[in-house]
Amino acid sequence: MFKKDKIFWMATFIFVLGIVIAGITQNQLWLFILVGSYLLRPTLASLNIGRESIDERQMSIQYRAGNIAFAVMVIGSIVISIWESSRGDHSWEFFNAIVILGIAARALANVILIGNYRESATKIIMTVGLMVILFVTLENGFSLGGLIESLPGLGIVGVGWLSKKYPKTIGGIIFVITIAMLFLILSRGFVIGQFITAVLITVPLGTAGIGLTIGDRRKDDSDDVHA
Repeated sequence: MFKKDKIFWMATFIFVLGIVIAGITQNQLWLFILVGSYLLRPTLASLNIGRESIDERQMSIQYRAGNIAFAVMVIGSIVISIWESSRGDHSWEFFNAIVILGIAARALANVILIGNYRESATKIIMTVGLMVILFVTLENGFSLGGLIESLPGLGIVGVGWLSKKYPKTIGGIIFVITIAMLFLILSRGFVIGQFITAVLITVPLGTAGIGLTIGDRRKDDSDDVHA
């Protein structure tokens, strides 16, 4: 059993708040707040907050349960997406978005939680560049036009490589690239596909920019003579 600590009372407050708001508004969507009460403790523990309230056995159980739940959610979303697509229902795009964003968030979190921010930032930037190239290739195929549109992705990969030598300078450049790409993507129309692309590209790039700027947790910032 969890101890009745401050996290317990916070989760209880969130739970009661969801029920009260749902009761007042008579809108069942507010019941999704209850999810926050359930996920509060394991989420904080994953962020290394309040872990003193959880023993190692509970952490192991939550880790395994979280992996199982994530796999079930992804597989379920894929099955529903395929089903809706076969019926000609465009709502399959939303389930596809859940899968893509979920996997991307997990991968990004795995890289960030290592704690080596600058090295992680380099990997993130180069991965985003490769993703841009992949998206362009899937949309245009192997053609001259596709190659030309892939140039920004190749440029991002190059910037990622340079970030190893000039982390803080590249960090500032990355922020500029993030804003420019966000504007470029959303200027084509605010549809689900454009939104997903914007999130998958700009959120990791912005995170990488922060990582390059603040430096590593494992290495003293004064060691970086190239910044």
